[in-house]
Amino acid sequence: MRDRTAIDTIKGYFYQFDLSISELLNLPNDLGTIVVEGIEDIDVNSSEETAIQCKYFSKTEYNHSVIAKPIRLLLNNFNDVKNGKSTRIKYKLYCHFKSGHSKLSLPINCTFLKDNFLTYTEDKVKKYHHIDLGLNDSELDKFLDLLEIDINAKDYDEQLNEIYRLLKLQFADCSEFDAENFYYNNAIKLIKDLAVTPDISNRKITKIDFLTQINIKAHLFNDWFLKFKGEKLLFNELRTQYFSTLNISSFERFFIIETPSVGYSRPIIKDLLHTISKKWSKNSNREPKPVCPYIYLYNIPLNELIALKSELQSEGFTFIDGFDFFGATFNPSSLSRNIKGTDIKLKIINQVDYLESTFAETSKTKEIYQFFFKEPFFTKEFQNIKHIKIKINNIENIKKVI
Repeated sequence: MRDRTAIDTIKGYFYQFDLSISELLNLPNDLGTIVVEGIEDIDVNSSEETAIQCKYFSKTEYNHSVIAKPIRLLLNNFNDVKNGKSTRIKYKLYCHFKSGHSKLSLPINCTFLKDNFLTYTEDKVKKYHHIDLGLNDSELDKFLDLLEIDINAKDYDEQLNEIYRLLKLQFADCSEFDAENFYYNNAIKLIKDLAVTPDISNRKITKIDFLTQINIKAHLFNDWFLKFKGEKLLFNELRTQYFSTLNISSFERFFIIETPSVGYSRPIIKDLLHTISKKWSKNSNREPKPVCPYIYLYNIPLNELIALKSELQSEGFTFIDGFDFFGATFNPSSLSRNIKGTDIKLKIINQVDYLESTFAETSKTKEIYQFFFKEPFFTKEFQNIKHIKIKINNIENIKKVI
């Protein structure tokens, strides 16, 4: 069972990241920019710059004290502007609460601001933030003119579904699955990376740069997303989308799999090969369009690959690898030959250099399914070959996906 406290914390961060994504997608032109985690949570810069403080309190009832500190932080920047240390901007406090919304009547006046947000007790000492900053009522009124408070912000799912809708509008032929598992995941990774960049000048991104960088159809799941969504749900979605055996097409499927440097287990790899073969091989005489999957094991030592194949052969598991006799060179046409009516269960590719020549040898539709631990190890793309990249934390997770 997942740690709900950790999940709630991650959800709060995701809510902020999602707001950044939403603001970018809603910018009126491609030249608009935002600064992630700038003065506050987000600085939006289109025709006019706005600092947005974003908070998600899904289990909290609204009380003035909850938003008092964020308002004081925004007032600090207003004071810097007054003192010539910063440029004039607008402010927005964007919060979601479970209940209690009726406690705040908007707009607020200067007296309400001072009494409920700027006056507080710390270490049993009553403090007046506006007095500490040297701001008078006239200046506080100017601050209120620049401040927008929204405690009725969208809930997490509503905001997320709106992002999916905007992504489907932005990218041609974008399905619900594509919006969530390609573009949204790329967007989350990009915004998270910007948020932890130390130099604020490097946290600025334009809408056009944002769209360009997330326009990659690759599964680059970051660890936060995997933990928040949950492996079971994520793997079920991938299996439904790519690995359903209801209608096995006569495609040439290439499974290229990174093997672990630490914790390698031959029985686990053998079991995985048997699973792939069982699900994706159809080569009986009655099969009009026989298929047999290709396997390339990345990062496996040569001596272990030989031992693995020897063990498979001794157990009666028939495979081919493109070498027809002792001393022969690799022959891609031999590897890609028709296996109808044979007992061949798998086509093993010994090294990465043989992949491209094997692709060229067959005219059938080809699909590449790459499983990797940190970064994709096979990055070359080929026209008209679908290349799905799926990040895993454990080699055994592959069975849960396929």
